Amino acid sequence: MKRLIPIVMIALLCAPSLASAQANASQASLKAVFDMLKGNLSKTAEKVPEDVYAFKPTPEVRSFAQLIGHVADSHFSICAAAAGEKPTQSGIEKSATTKAALVKALNESIAYCDKVIAGMDDTKGVEVTKFFTGPTTRQGVLWFNTSHSYEHYGNLVTYMRLKGIVPPSSGGN
Repeated sequence: MKRLIPIVMIALLCAPSLASAQANASQASLKAVFDMLKGNLSKTAEKVPEDVYAFKPTPEVRSFAQLIGHVADSHFSICAAAAGEKPTQSGIEKSATTKAALVKALNESIAYCDKVIAGMDDTKGVEVTKFFTGPTTRQGVLWFNTSHSYEHYGNLVTYMRLKGIVPPSSGGN
């Protein structure tokens, strides 16, 4: 019996932290995936030389710079929708033209999404909000942001490969 009391005490002390971790497991997963994505995006924007920012594989597609601007715009727009706010910035794809301006805008958009994700938990994450695809949970909106950004990271990877640049996700720092 004397040995059982310390074991029960330890279990009681650990239970709230375990319950908390499990209660926000979905949000923690979202954050982990976005953390991986944002690292690849910001490293890509930094790594690619300024002259490649104007590169378009074909005339019909966005340039590398426009893709970075589009991702930044979408981060502001989509993460704002998840938070129930108005985007704090927009028009980056059409207005920012230099590498420095685009890297700055991308990093600011990542910081904004980080703030929205940090303010979310699994309870708030399942609240339904307006989104352009229709009523969606806040976490659903954030997952959409991540998948949309990965879609365009794939475009960026193709552009880098065409220019002989190893993307960060392939070990190309």
